[in-house]
Amino acid sequence: MRHSPRFSFFSSCLGMMVVVILLVLGLWLSPGMAQTGGKASVVVDGYQIFQVSESGQFSAEERANLINLQLKEAIKSDTPIQVKIEERNQLPTILLGDRYLLTVTQKDTLPGSKPDEQATLWVKQIQEVLQQSQSERSSQYIRNTSILTASILLGAFAVSWVLGLLRTRISQIVQKKLNNANAQAINADLPAGLTLLFKSILFFARAVIWASAIIYITNLFPYTRQWSYQISYILTSSFTSKFITIGNNSYSLINLLILVGLLFALFIFAGTITNILRSRVLSIAGINRGVQEAIAILTKYSLIVVGSIVLLQIWGLDLSSLTILASALGIGIGFGFQDIAKNFGSGLILILERPIQIGDFIEVGDLHGTVERISARSTEIRTLDHISIIVPNSRLLESEVINWSHHNPISRLHLPVGVAYNAEPNLVKKALLDATKDHPNVLNAPPAQVFFKGFGDSALNFELLVWTAEPHKQFVTKSDLYFSIYEILRKRQIEIPFPQHDLHLRSGNLGLSPQVEKALLRLSEESANGYQE
Repeated sequence: MRHSPRFSFFSSCLGMMVVVILLVLGLWLSPGMAQTGGKASVVVDGYQIFQVSESGQFSAEERANLINLQLKEAIKSDTPIQVKIEERNQLPTILLGDRYLLTVTQKDTLPGSKPDEQATLWVKQIQEVLQQSQSERSSQYIRNTSILTASILLGAFAVSWVLGLLRTRISQIVQKKLNNANAQAINADLPAGLTLLFKSILFFARAVIWASAIIYITNLFPYTRQWSYQISYILTSSFTSKFITIGNNSYSLINLLILVGLLFALFIFAGTITNILRSRVLSIAGINRGVQEAIAILTKYSLIVVGSIVLLQIWGLDLSSLTILASALGIGIGFGFQDIAKNFGSGLILILERPIQIGDFIEVGDLHGTVERISARSTEIRTLDHISIIVPNSRLLESEVINWSHHNPISRLHLPVGVAYNAEPNLVKKALLDATKDHPNVLNAPPAQVFFKGFGDSALNFELLVWTAEPHKQFVTKSDLYFSIYEILRKRQIEIPFPQHDLHLRSGNLGLSPQVEKALLRLSEESANGYQE
């Protein structure tokens, strides 16, 4: 399905908008802007209440674990538990009933607040969370929440079913409008692209609905909320923990994934800019197709290289620290990817020197076709049978390539013709020249020529030479000329001979042994007796 230039331009602009959004999000989440701290969270039933820091000989993680254990025991109690503050050692101490819970230090406070203020706030939060957790374990809450869960699941099923009906209805409306716009496509199916688009939208919409429903239901029950928090905590810790150090910076898995996403977005951005340059600038400038493709490819790879360097610098990655990695990568390319590196270098030579351009009709070995695309690794050749063949770039430089369109597409075609010995050579020459007249693919200037090549075994050998400006049609041109040559030679009674060979037979003895002669004689006698019977 071929899209209009306006649709292609709209798609390119949409792609650029997506890339810009990805770049902004990636830079916003870069390691330089990430906030890190040595605090641990106090969590009750999946709710994060506050964060504590290290104090004395206890780390932040140890303090948080001790507080969590005491809060879990307090939740199991059926009676309300009072949370209060006492001052010990000139620091506010939070008590859970009569038991010690924690001492609020200056490290625990938020910027601009005091330990007393922070302790008062935490007491209020702890009291509210304890009351909520005890109420969520009551039989009435579980019964009401179960009814709500069933309602949410039924609602998700209903919305999902309605979305399916809506997708079918929209598909029918779009199909009807397309059939009305194209009278030759009555009752035709939707294009594959639109069908895939509608299915993708329906899939993502249903996925969002069910994910939202499951997350909401999970947060209704305290135990499932704890599992959800633990799973998210494990995933977050796995993605945010620093596991690789390059230079002076340490990076986590999420940092590397964002960097990979930004590099991927850079590739999309370079491809989109290249497509806009090719379709909106170079095509209007009137430059031939080969030059357009060369400029587009050089622009694309220049954007990728420069953009990668700038992106890595903004990301905070010191390129000088990658010297050892680059050396190892170079050795790996030299041994394991030498063919890829060779083809890449050959592609750059083809693009810069331009011995072969887009649209040229070339001959490589047994392949005849038009060059459709020259990329960094390979070249696409479309044969006369409209079959695309991918040829490595190194082959185009290491082997002989016949370029019928190089600089000047006007080429000469050779047509060998043999006639009988009783033919008059001048009449044959005139007949061959007459066969080239009025053919649309044969040029009048330079004129056609006929060469007397010599005396063959059974024919006089001639060669007809004609000029054409469309070398990609040479096989059709030769076929048409041979048809005309045969017809003219037949009308002018000029014989086209066929190969002749003289066979000389010489009589003599076969030189068979006496035993073989006796066996043959006995066999012939038995055959004769059998025939008489």
